Amino acid sequence: MYRWLSLVISFHLFLTTAFAQSRSGVQVRILHAQTDEPVAGATVQLPDSTRLLADAAGRLWITPQPGDTMWVWVSAAGFHIERFRLLPGKSFTELQLQPATGELQEVVISAGLQSVTRLQSPIPVESYAARFFQRNVTSNLFEALGMVNGVLPQLTCNVCNTGEIRINGLDGPYTLVLIDGMPVVSALSSVYGFMGIPNSLIKRVEVVKGPASTLYGSSAVAGIINIITRDPASANRVGVEHFSTSYGEHNTDLAGSLKVGRSSALLGFNHFRFNQRWDVNQDNFTDVALTNRVSLFNKWNFHRATNQPFNLALRYVYEDRWGGEMQWKPVHRTGNEVYGESIFTNRLEAVGQYGFQVGKEQFISEFSYNLHHQNSAYGEMLYIGRQSTAFAQVRWSRNLGRHRFLAGIPVSRIGYDDNTPATQSLGGGNLPSITHMAGLFAQDEWQHNRLTVLTGLRMELTNVHAPVLAPRLSLKYAVAGNQTLRLTAGNGFRLVNLFTEDHAALTGARIVEIRNRLKPERSWNMNLNYAAQQKLAAGLLSLDVNGFYTHFSNRILPDYFTDPNRIIYDNLDGFAVSRGLSASLDWAGSKGLRFNAGVTWMDVFIADAEKEKMPQLFAPRLSGTYLLSWKYRPWQLTADLSGRWTGPMYLPVLPNDFRPEQSPWFNLLNLQFTWKPAEQVELLAGIRNLFNFLPRNPIMRPFDPFDRTVDDVTTNPFGYTFDPGYNYAPMIGRQLLLGFRVHLDR
Repeated sequence: MYRWLSLVISFHLFLTTAFAQSRSGVQVRILHAQTDEPVAGATVQLPDSTRLLADAAGRLWITPQPGDTMWVWVSAAGFHIERFRLLPGKSFTELQLQPATGELQEVVISAGLQSVTRLQSPIPVESYAARFFQRNVTSNLFEALGMVNGVLPQLTCNVCNTGEIRINGLDGPYTLVLIDGMPVVSALSSVYGFMGIPNSLIKRVEVVKGPASTLYGSSAVAGIINIITRDPASANRVGVEHFSTSYGEHNTDLAGSLKVGRSSALLGFNHFRFNQRWDVNQDNFTDVALTNRVSLFNKWNFHRATNQPFNLALRYVYEDRWGGEMQWKPVHRTGNEVYGESIFTNRLEAVGQYGFQVGKEQFISEFSYNLHHQNSAYGEMLYIGRQSTAFAQVRWSRNLGRHRFLAGIPVSRIGYDDNTPATQSLGGGNLPSITHMAGLFAQDEWQHNRLTVLTGLRMELTNVHAPVLAPRLSLKYAVAGNQTLRLTAGNGFRLVNLFTEDHAALTGARIVEIRNRLKPERSWNMNLNYAAQQKLAAGLLSLDVNGFYTHFSNRILPDYFTDPNRIIYDNLDGFAVSRGLSASLDWAGSKGLRFNAGVTWMDVFIADAEKEKMPQLFAPRLSGTYLLSWKYRPWQLTADLSGRWTGPMYLPVLPNDFRPEQSPWFNLLNLQFTWKPAEQVELLAGIRNLFNFLPRNPIMRPFDPFDRTVDDVTTNPFGYTFDPGYNYAPMIGRQLLLGFRVHLDR
């Protein structure tokens, strides 16, 4: 492994030489201080009053003058004028401009399906540029989202390492994941498919916390995560990214863009391989599931004479993963000699948008399609599932005076089939599940002086439940300057397919029992948000405080405790509540220093008919994130210290379990250095999990995974069964990371 890493370092040095400065003078690149995006058209004034203009990539060349240093003034529309010192002997340097109104002027689309700045949006939206996630390099978005306050990537199985994304303590299926605004991460793929989204495709990620069913329909209960992919027209001509870790992870991203006439395309390839068996806790089970994953991506932006949008994106993902006893081999798949969980996934996604005109009215048509096939073996149990989801909508918007109208007609079809009793008819034949949906949504945004009022309503009809209405009301008041108050209230709903969402129901460790005919879940939510931004002499300070409350009815809950061999599902005869408070602070200094910290307090519980409270599993009462970044410009060296701390959370324990019912406090700390010796090259080195934290006893009875001696009262007096679901942190200890990025601009 370390010999391979030495070859990588040698390749780094070769690239540094290969991409050395080819033009005379100092190459300067002007970047946005908070997103690291190039500032096109920036002006640089030299000491002799000469003015130079940056190109579309934010670049320009300066001929050095005699002397030790050179001071220049840099300005651009929407940014503060700043003075920088250029050091002698440097062929390349980056200068970062602070935006005049900061991150609140970033354009977002997730709040209302229309482009609007964060400051103007009546619904609070968090936006994270790709560079934010690069400060702690990971192989996929699932891990990267751990840097976002209030968003918890949670592993739910210690054998195959399946996971889910939780917003404000709610289970993963309550979060709707979008790619370019379209729902493509369907219920079945939420088990494994979310880990297959490589970070190299991401331009930015938008997070909306709280129900968004008015615009997005079912499953947008806890919130939405919208992954905005890179634009082919502005992407690098060629890009290569790679990193390896001392654990044996290898991740490679290749990307290229091309132009065909006035149209443009982006091609992407990602390969992740982890093929080293680790058993640090010596329970004879792999600590981390071995994975071989390939992802292909192609996105087109077609030029039209009318300048209306026309784009199409395709992605294919193949993944082979397994975890289990250390001596497991493929020949043991579905056998009862050696326990293993082996999953083959094939997935196809398509997303498109086309604008057209009828008379004087402009319309946008959008569609998404995904086909997910999963062949999984959990011990002796073979699970084969197939799901196809087709979604389309047409939306129209118009500005009339102070009103901004939006309306749309969405339709969808979800087909699901598997080899379990879930899709069998009474006669024993195969009966796939087909769900049709048609709906109508309308929204009006009215603005008067400092007040903005947004009202919306969605009606949805399906063939599996009664019509559903989902209203939403949002109020925004601009207090003064860059201070805003937002109050949002709305309704969320979700139709549940247990066999595609609950991994524990598929492992074979427990039998699934459904007590009654399940009804759709409903929720009411209220969100109060305060956001402020202030330009200080030392930098830009941003504050965001959010209070949330969600009340559920018809909550569908798994009962793990009545029978240790069963999972019993039923609608809750009572209610459930998720409430809490979160705060985030961001300070971007003018000397290359940046600090970001967030904290979330939650109280998530379930109350039965007698109003007795039961805590929500995997929902820590306190958690937080932090990032301290410092860039030493003379060396083009950036140091990033990032981490996530998590308070105690309730875990799924067995009766008379010797393991604590709550996890301990823990902190996952990461340190990363990024050196940019040339404009086109970045070299990475870092340490993950610096404190080497590992959870204890993640698997119950790992020595008897087939429960052969579970009834032996002598060796098992408490009747414990094999259970891999006791998880609160990754089973990956301290590891070294080395990597590089190389890109060629247009």
